[in-house]
Amino acid sequence: MTVNFPPGFLWGAATAAYQIEGAAQEDGRTPSIWDTFSHTPGRVLGGDTGDTATGHYHRRAEDVRLMAGLGLGAYRFSVSWPRVQPTGRGPVSPRGLDFYRALVDDLLGHGIRPVLTLYHWDLPQELESAGGWPARETAHRFADYAHLIGEALGDRVEMWSTLNEPWCSAFLGYASGVHAPGRTDPADALRAAHHLNLAHGLAAQALRAAASRPVGISVALNSAAVRARTPSAPDLDAQRRIDALSTRIFTGPMLHGAYPADLLADTAGITDWSFVRDGDVDVIKHPLDALGINYYAPTVVSAATDNGPRAASPWPGANGVAFHRPPGKRTAMDWSVDPTGLYDLLLRFTREAPGLPLLVTENGAAYDDKPEAEGAVHDPERIAYVHAHLEAVLRALGDGADVRGYFLWSLLDNFEWAYGYSKRFGTVHVDYATLARTPKSSFRWYAEVIRTGQLPPG
Repeated sequence: MTVNFPPGFLWGAATAAYQIEGAAQEDGRTPSIWDTFSHTPGRVLGGDTGDTATGHYHRRAEDVRLMAGLGLGAYRFSVSWPRVQPTGRGPVSPRGLDFYRALVDDLLGHGIRPVLTLYHWDLPQELESAGGWPARETAHRFADYAHLIGEALGDRVEMWSTLNEPWCSAFLGYASGVHAPGRTDPADALRAAHHLNLAHGLAAQALRAAASRPVGISVALNSAAVRARTPSAPDLDAQRRIDALSTRIFTGPMLHGAYPADLLADTAGITDWSFVRDGDVDVIKHPLDALGINYYAPTVVSAATDNGPRAASPWPGANGVAFHRPPGKRTAMDWSVDPTGLYDLLLRFTREAPGLPLLVTENGAAYDDKPEAEGAVHDPERIAYVHAHLEAVLRALGDGADVRGYFLWSLLDNFEWAYGYSKRFGTVHVDYATLARTPKSSFRWYAEVIRTGQLPPG
């Protein structure tokens, strides 16, 4: 297997606004659902919030210099919707938008391509109070927001992503309730999934209309690499059910213009899907310029021995499915280390959407990184994890996958959603007391991979 990545391969890192920016009440920003959720006792480990996070809002220039030192060709970041459009309606907030203008200018000044994600889970609380993603109106408000950001930054940003991991927004937010806004209604979760799909299509149209030059549109899906525990018919049916809920609920309308018939049948006892209106799937199936794949670990399932209802499951209509802990090495998130799942997804979408370029928009691992006495932070487990997953990318490239880039999650240690500050994904260590940044050994390793375009021996 070759160890060389193709010329022009895009090397990046990724972050999300609520996880790094802080400045939660500055310059006109209003609460998002994650502000409300994290300030609700018992929702986030340790009572942590994103009020300060890593202080990126005030350390933007320092962080861009770190990116330049890493040698990034691209930086994938998200815009905080309530920072630039505080109520989710109406005109932009100039002060909030100025931050992103300055960030884009800094990136371009260092030769780093900005990759802008419109939505990474921070819905303005006012829109949630009006119904949130289960309400169709939210999709139209998102399109208006996309148009505003496209007008403001479309002259300098070429690569855009509409949504990050809509599965999490819909099913962790509205079915299991472990993410903001913390609701537990399976029918609402399915409505939310459709309206997120609709929001994607409407926003893609809005961006193309608003930008002053041609733009590339993508979406980042955390499609599950679902595996049946055994080849038995019941276990294969469990695999089919979870694949429908994790992946095909989004790729069906986005890539093929229809929701899968088996998904509709599996969930018929929850909803009749009457919220899907004529013409919706035509909007959702807006042409993509790339498909983003976020991957961390595979999912192993079987038929459940107890098929009774479960409280607050993120899998509506899948009560007959059991989930299993794969063997082998694990990260600090207790996720298995298995790069074959990434290879499988890249080849799957190569077959399913021939001609559509692919991007690995998130991949990385949390480990218990601690500074040593002299201040250095060594993270050999992360290096091994990334090395193995880049090998999977190379193998996929060799087998015909059109993978255009890889974005490491994450540039910085940050607020890890319901885990608060207990999990560290960064290639740069952040001291949360002082906000001091310390590049880890993985930073230097990744910088060398970027510089050479080669994967060193494992």
